[in-house]
Amino acid sequence: MNFKIVFVFLSFVSLGRIGAQVKDSVFLPFAISHEKRLSDEDLKNKKEGAYITGVPDISSDPVNGFGYGGEGSVFFNGKRSDPFFAYTAYRAELNITAFNTTRNQRELMLKMDIPYVFNTKWRLRLEAGYESNPNLLYFGNTEKSLGGLSYFPNNDSAAAPLTNVAYSDYEKNGLTGNNTFYNTYIKKEFILNVSGERSYFDGKLRALIGYEIASVDITTFPGNSDLQSDFEQKKILGVGKNLVGILQTGLIYDTRDLETDPSQGIFAELTNELSLKALGSAYNFNKTFFHFNFYQNLISKKTKALVLAARIAAGYTDGAAPFFEYQDQWSSEGSIEGLGGAFTLRGYKQSRFMSRVMTFNNLELRWRFAQADLLKQHFAFSGVPFVDAGGVWDDLSRVGNFNNYRVSEGLGLRIAWNVNTILRFDYAISKEDRQFFFNLSHAF
Repeated sequence: MNFKIVFVFLSFVSLGRIGAQVKDSVFLPFAISHEKRLSDEDLKNKKEGAYITGVPDISSDPVNGFGYGGEGSVFFNGKRSDPFFAYTAYRAELNITAFNTTRNQRELMLKMDIPYVFNTKWRLRLEAGYESNPNLLYFGNTEKSLGGLSYFPNNDSAAAPLTNVAYSDYEKNGLTGNNTFYNTYIKKEFILNVSGERSYFDGKLRALIGYEIASVDITTFPGNSDLQSDFEQKKILGVGKNLVGILQTGLIYDTRDLETDPSQGIFAELTNELSLKALGSAYNFNKTFFHFNFYQNLISKKTKALVLAARIAAGYTDGAAPFFEYQDQWSSEGSIEGLGGAFTLRGYKQSRFMSRVMTFNNLELRWRFAQADLLKQHFAFSGVPFVDAGGVWDDLSRVGNFNNYRVSEGLGLRIAWNVNTILRFDYAISKEDRQFFFNLSHAF
């Protein structure tokens, strides 16, 4: 992918609209494109002042076990007389997540987001947290990971292996005895990320700069380990204790009418992460990520009866990066981890496929079939059929090999709570697996 072309395209689109007058700009300290104004429906349902939303974070999957915890947000919306009220999902958000599972995955995360901080063109984001997870999966960090799952019947290596089996069969028959934790490793991480975004061209284009520092400790279990074996053979880096410091930069083109639940507009970004020993990191590497989301209201701009949502994304990791950085694609709105799992290829396990080059594509049709007010809270319900596709390659010259793509599909339910909080329920299937997810945001 030629990223220079992407830069030129985004700049051309933005420059072509410079000087456009916006009917609300007289009330604002600076002009904001009318494209970014909330829909009439969202503006009607948006609450004034401060309010809290929170739900129990409950999940169950064969990897992490039964999960329990909570996720809540404090939103500061201001009053309708605030000129920014019609142009932002919120004036500020503070989000707290605390999560634990029966298989000892633990997470505590604090996030803060302030668009147009102090009524300026700057946006401030802060993320700090700790995670401990002894259930993370590794199937290789090259095109090797694309291979189907297989095992020897009755653990008899002299017999012909069974290939391209379902994950449930692989787990039941292949991950036993000395191979119980063959694909599993333990990760403990402290992370701090601070970034600022400055808007241009009536708020449609933003330039980003930020810094992330993380302390990451990777260990494996006794017995056979695919990760430990690759590390000892010097195929990968990153096992043990790691300190990673990253300088983040990016350009974002954003015309979405509502960031948390768009019905119209485009979100496109080109981000870069540079890790150097001179910046306090243990590694020298560079990661580039391109991300394009498209939202189209198919029926009426006044309601969200039927919205088409599509995403194209691609990432490239260059240099001597630890293996866990291959699966982490950094977006200005938060990291997207691996190919597989709740946010990319939903029919496959998290980080099922991984290599230097990664791409994923998603298509959703969001049909809003009901709305209701209950206890002074507004709820909107949507059914969402979806299709996901993605692939990995060892270098850019091999991207033309379409045999590396994997596909999954599924059906979801969305509940928009007071406009900004999205309860997402997804059931996805692939030729290898079936998975159910519950999250507090759209997949994209």
